[in-house]
Amino acid sequence: MGRPTIADIARRAGVSKGAVSFALNGRPGVSEATRERILRVAEEMNWRPHSAARALGGARAGAVGLVLARPARTIGLEPFFSQLLSGLQAGLSVRGTALHLLVVEDTAAEIEVYRRWTSEHRVDGFVLVDLQVRDPRIPVLEELGVPTTVIGGPGRHGRLPSVWADDREAMVSIVDYLAALGHRRIAHLAGLPAFQHTQRRVRAVRDSAKRLGLTDAVSLPTDFSDAEGAAATRALLARPQRPTAIIYDSDVMAVAGLGVAAEMGVAVPGELSVVSFDDSALARIVHPSLTALSRDTFALGEQVARELLAVVDDPAAARDVKNPTPRLTVRESTAPPGLDPGN
Repeated sequence: MGRPTIADIARRAGVSKGAVSFALNGRPGVSEATRERILRVAEEMNWRPHSAARALGGARAGAVGLVLARPARTIGLEPFFSQLLSGLQAGLSVRGTALHLLVVEDTAAEIEVYRRWTSEHRVDGFVLVDLQVRDPRIPVLEELGVPTTVIGGPGRHGRLPSVWADDREAMVSIVDYLAALGHRRIAHLAGLPAFQHTQRRVRAVRDSAKRLGLTDAVSLPTDFSDAEGAAATRALLARPQRPTAIIYDSDVMAVAGLGVAAEMGVAVPGELSVVSFDDSALARIVHPSLTALSRDTFALGEQVARELLAVVDDPAAARDVKNPTPRLTVRESTAPPGLDPGN
């Protein structure tokens, strides 16, 4: 049996379709006894309002959408995303709003979901992550006119409001710290090069190396996975002039890097310092514990939810919100460079 309709409820309750509509929408026009009978029948038939029909009547969907064009296996491993999603749902649930999450294969599929969910009135707004260089999603979401809050910035997201922190300033703080320890050869295992935040971090490493007069500072792209993080670390540590410090764009890659260093007999932090751009419980419980950039990702998710719901309520509430720059938490994985033969 398919989805029960108003006509089905009317037949079972012995009333007109108009009476069912009045009862289900809480409008006057039927007696209390009839209203109760109709609502009881609707509950017995497990009737739920159709999202498109509700939207035509001006009702909200009671949900927001998050579409991720990343490998599902990688997302499942990243503590950052689990904390972000938990915070988003916590912030939305205060208002009884659901989070619709979908993982797709590429940006084209992501854009198609935005168009479909908007036409079907499935959501009241979207959360947009992983801003891209010349991002094709921005004009589409502006054209659709659905409230959207971007995680990332500053700028390059059209008229869409955002919640952001300064990735460049955060990366500069890492390089400055490593240089102060005495490191002159630094490597950076970056994320996907199409992402704006990856480009900002890469430029920050390059500019800081020039300013500080470092001997070498190379950035290598990865897909954020432990496998690519491990492979890139192995290649770096096999070089005749290997880096004395490696910065990883995710905690998962940093932990993988620790494993490779141990496998190759490279002591951390005696011969190699390791820093993670993301902090997490994983970064704190490994040995040695990871020096990392710390921020409250759960609170970030809650804040994004609040900002988006405010725009859903009133489009004039759209604004760009800058969060404090993540702070460097020094732990056991960093030290002045040792006296190994590669130095």
